[in-house]
Amino acid sequence: MSAPVDVVVNTHGFCFDGAASAAAFTAMLKRTKSEALSFSYRSCGYGPKMNQVPAAWLSGTINAILDFRYTEHPALTFYFDHHKTGFGSPEERSAAERHVRGTGRHLHFDPAYGSCTKLVADVARRDYGTDLADLAELVRWADIIDTAGFPSAESALASTPAQRIASVIEHHGDAGFLTSIVPILIERSLDEVAAHPIVTEREPAIVAARNDTERRIRASAERRGDVVFVDLSGDVLAGSGKFVTYALYPDSVYSVMLLRTKQLIKLGVGYNPWCGRERRHDIAEICKSEGGGGHAVVGAATFALSALSEAREAAARVVKRLEQ
Repeated sequence: MSAPVDVVVNTHGFCFDGAASAAAFTAMLKRTKSEALSFSYRSCGYGPKMNQVPAAWLSGTINAILDFRYTEHPALTFYFDHHKTGFGSPEERSAAERHVRGTGRHLHFDPAYGSCTKLVADVARRDYGTDLADLAELVRWADIIDTAGFPSAESALASTPAQRIASVIEHHGDAGFLTSIVPILIERSLDEVAAHPIVTEREPAIVAARNDTERRIRASAERRGDVVFVDLSGDVLAGSGKFVTYALYPDSVYSVMLLRTKQLIKLGVGYNPWCGRERRHDIAEICKSEGGGGHAVVGAATFALSALSEAREAAARVVKRLEQ
């Protein structure tokens, strides 16, 4: 009996769409390959130490990059992404598409998609004849969460099973955690995953940290015209504060938040989809100019812990651009 084929899945770490994409891709490959497969997962994160996938991570017989910036390497087999900044330039995208011809590489890039998970599911059905209908709930929630497709800021802060799972992934989405949760996301409903110890045992600390972060955001948020600016880079934060500024200032158009984690300083930028006003700026392009990337409506850039002054200068530039 031959050994299983080694599949390495490099996906956006600490991100619900990244984990869901890995689940959808894993299910697709299992259903389209006749041979036995052995999967391992890598957690990719945009930051001062990673702008592309390290070459050493493309070490399988089959190698995939999902929901993350393109990396040219002869060992790359599958690429799925939906970020406007997935390619560094039009020339890089053209070169990647040329490399596909006559090779076994599969490149699927479409920035019109709200989530990479939905892109994987649609491509699985259209190009590989594999229906992932049993993962429809996972696909739907990946799209909602990655596009902030909630009816209100308050509902974005709710605790549905999917949002609880997303919160845990955002805090624990390293390679080891992905290896544990991806099979569960494939095999169980979101209600069942949310009731699993992999979620429930991690939740209390996350909820406490989130409540502390929300309190600090409420105390520090500054209104600057259409922009709400929050600088919490002075101390390490353990919780996420997404959407809190939109609940505080429902008519604000943009949010700019500077946060410090144990690993880096993050500059997060977003458009308030519930403000009732038109978005005037492409946030992906703004973040790209600061060394980051993302989507037209949300993006980020990251800085080393030693680069606080540079991060604050970048935040000031972003606020100024959004005020125009």
